[in-house]
Amino acid sequence: MKLLLAVDGSEHSKRAVKYVLSHWRDDPAAAITVLNVDPPLMRRVANALGREDIDRYHADNAEAALRYARTSFKRAGIAIDHKAVVGDPAAVITRTATQGKYDLVVMGSHGRGVFGNLLLGSVVTKVLSGCQVPVLIVR
Repeated sequence: MKLLLAVDGSEHSKRAVKYVLSHWRDDPAAAITVLNVDPPLMRRVANALGREDIDRYHADNAEAALRYARTSFKRAGIAIDHKAVVGDPAAVITRTATQGKYDLVVMGSHGRGVFGNLLLGSVVTKVLSGCQVPVLIVR
């Protein structure tokens, strides 16, 4: 099984990491890619910073978001691929899942509920509505 695990470094994504570990730890056929998508900076901020500062900002965010997953899988003796991308999180997750021919997308949810999603929007809601690959939400 080819799994795409989307993480943002939050407690919710840590639960998703634990879920994947508990369910696919002993599956030698599982190929796991951990993906972090960092939203781009607002144009005004990006214009005020240089390319080097912007790159460092996104690299630092990716390192922080991926750290728990890398450490957890390493401790379990499971090899993973990891990717860090800058872009719209929902669009990148959906596109990566489809183009990479993944069997399942796993991601954590903040669990704000339907009303919260209407007001705030949600990466999970957008992925669910736009992704052709099955999505497993861990709460």
